[in-house]
Amino acid sequence: MTHARLVTALASSLTLAVTAVAAPRMALAQTASGSATERLNILTPEERAAGWRLLFDGHSTIGWRGWKMDTMPSGWGVREGALTRAHPAADIITTEKFKNFELTLEWNLAPGGNSGVFYRVSEDPDDNAIYWSGPEMQVLDDAGHPDGQSRLTAAGSDYGLYPSPAGVVKPAGQWNAVRLVVNGNHVEHWLNGVKVVEYELGSPDWEAKVKASKFATHPRYGRNAEGYIGLQEHEFRVAFRNIKIRVLP
Repeated sequence: MTHARLVTALASSLTLAVTAVAAPRMALAQTASGSATERLNILTPEERAAGWRLLFDGHSTIGWRGWKMDTMPSGWGVREGALTRAHPAADIITTEKFKNFELTLEWNLAPGGNSGVFYRVSEDPDDNAIYWSGPEMQVLDDAGHPDGQSRLTAAGSDYGLYPSPAGVVKPAGQWNAVRLVVNGNHVEHWLNGVKVVEYELGSPDWEAKVKASKFATHPRYGRNAEGYIGLQEHEFRVAFRNIKIRVLP
């Protein structure tokens, strides 16, 4: 064998060896990526023991329907393990009502996006919007949406009533973690591990704020003892995942 052929043979052998090593690593990386999605929307044994349950299974829209509808609006669907508003649709609600609870979830918005998480929502015939009954924890791209210019309507706020601090929400395209506690009249909004809002429904302070807001003329706003949990359709792509609830006594 000539020197040139020997070099070529050695190079070919080296390439095959590198490929043989790299292939399992690539497969492992692909498996890890797939398993990351599989790890979404599940409960740990500890969560189950503590009374948590899923409101979204990661595969279907079972347990949800459109507000004042019998079915899910077609603009909502499951994308990469998330309950996603991908096309024009309508607000959605759980099929079950809740009174006192602790809710956790993650949300991800498109740039300039706007959405919200509602609680104790009702479907009274006189109401033409979900927010006439259900208070809203704002979901927003603070940097890209005009509502971000006021802390009263920025991410994490009790929309229009109680402001949230700046610097807590993550940028559009990143996942933000929510914890919402509703226990009797006591409400807490948590965003990315920080308590950003706390208030008491029906308190003198709350009553004064409602009276001075756009909700003043709506008698059911914030006064339902129980109701549906809602997610808002607001012209932008928004995704929700790891939606879990624990009912409180």
